[in-house]
Amino acid sequence: MATRHGKDLVAQMDALRVPPGALAIWALGQMGFALKGSGDTVIYVDPYLTGKSKEEAAPGEIFYREFPPPVAPGEVTNARAVLCSHEHLDHTDAGTIGPIAQASPQATFVITGWAHPIADRAGIAPERRITPAVGQPFVIGDVRITALPSAHYQVEEDSTKGHRWLGFVIEWNGVTLYHSGDTVIYPGYLETLKAQPRADVAIVPVNGRDAYRDSLGIVGNLLPLEAAWLARELGWDVLIAGHNDLFIGNCIGAGELPDAIRRFNPRQKMHVLQPGELYLYVK
Repeated sequence: MATRHGKDLVAQMDALRVPPGALAIWALGQMGFALKGSGDTVIYVDPYLTGKSKEEAAPGEIFYREFPPPVAPGEVTNARAVLCSHEHLDHTDAGTIGPIAQASPQATFVITGWAHPIADRAGIAPERRITPAVGQPFVIGDVRITALPSAHYQVEEDSTKGHRWLGFVIEWNGVTLYHSGDTVIYPGYLETLKAQPRADVAIVPVNGRDAYRDSLGIVGNLLPLEAAWLARELGWDVLIAGHNDLFIGNCIGAGELPDAIRRFNPRQKMHVLQPGELYLYVK
């Protein structure tokens, strides 16, 4: 199936009828994905649809887009919900969620307590926001969502803002998907995930971390070997690589995850999706 962009991508989402026991997944770049299960509902997770191109970046600047957004924020007319895992720009972007809120007046925005100033700047009314409590499922339409703690690099919790870094278990149309947000493995992480329904599909950040990037203030994520190990320990059916395509200065080699899987978990199913690409998971 041809990769779509812009309004054609949104039209593809709207036209697709997903059969029972299946979930449609569109990659948007970085940790951004759009999901569709039963009915007409479309959910966006961590969309980041703005940012400078390489030509627009200042000399020496490393955070520029390697590819243009597959859809403009104002073209997203079909969002029933937008889930944002934490307040970093590439996960909760006022320039993205503001126009989505206008183009999709039916959309609910699931954000952390740390991200409310961003939603304020985006002009999203408080009654359109949900700040989830970890471990307590909530429902949007026919989608059951459970927020879980992530760690970027540590689990952080504030008495008023709640958990700073989140992942989401999404149960929909007979399929369970886990989107980790940005994270590393922290004490109790496996036990937290094992207490949830086993994920059929897991989307995790695989751009790794190292002292050089730490010195620049770049907070990293899972190493490829860690992602392969998690998939094995938790019994994930399909692993989808995230966070390793948009900013070349915060990426590792494209072959490092397949190499880790081949050495550590060779029969693990794994996909790296291109921006705008549709992957239809059938259970």
